[in-house]
Amino acid sequence: MAGTLSIVATPIGNLKDITLRAIDTLKSADLIACEDTRHASILLKTYDIRTPTTSYHSYSTAGKEDRLLDTLREGKHVALISDAGLPGISDPGAGLIQRAIAAHMSVTVIPGATAALAALVLSGFPTDRFLFEGFLPVKAGARTTRLEALRAETRTVVLYESPHRLLKTLEAVETVFGDIPLSVSRELTKYFEETRREPVSQARAHFAAHPPKGEFVIVIPPKRRRDHGEHDSS
Repeated sequence: MAGTLSIVATPIGNLKDITLRAIDTLKSADLIACEDTRHASILLKTYDIRTPTTSYHSYSTAGKEDRLLDTLREGKHVALISDAGLPGISDPGAGLIQRAIAAHMSVTVIPGATAALAALVLSGFPTDRFLFEGFLPVKAGARTTRLEALRAETRTVVLYESPHRLLKTLEAVETVFGDIPLSVSRELTKYFEETRREPVSQARAHFAAHPPKGEFVIVIPPKRRRDHGEHDSS
């Protein structure tokens, strides 16, 4: 009988943001597939988790996925974790998850912290309907094209961005949308957690003066809120 692939959410910053079920799952698994074994070791040592680990990241080959699937076929329990948050969300773990499902293997999830949802509720924008867009294209033309496709979006839009591309993305947002209100969160759950709720021009000026550090989540309000320049959640 094949084993189970457990998709385990890990903290996005504060190591206390892990569930008891996640700890139990990681301790009972036969193998933990990690985006970065050295990064994962910090969490695992904190909770005295001694399960063997193996690397599985965006540069892993199909052969590595094959070996993990073979481990499952042997009846072993494999836990999948990313560097932070829920594996499969803008994360290389999606490939292994899809292949395990396609092979009709047992797949389960242990939910937990997710940066997208944390930033969404911190934004003060409507949360009843939202679109998770993830990372925008790296190339300027493709990035602008994607943003233009989102101009008429009636849902709140959530974007991920890296520190070295943040200013370019904010500039592109202002070019396409105008000086709209938005929310920019960084270092969520960490000591230097920050959420700025302001017009995009002010956000650009702030991060131009204070070089961006940490991972970012940008939240763009739905069209009806942009049209009225509102920011509160009333």
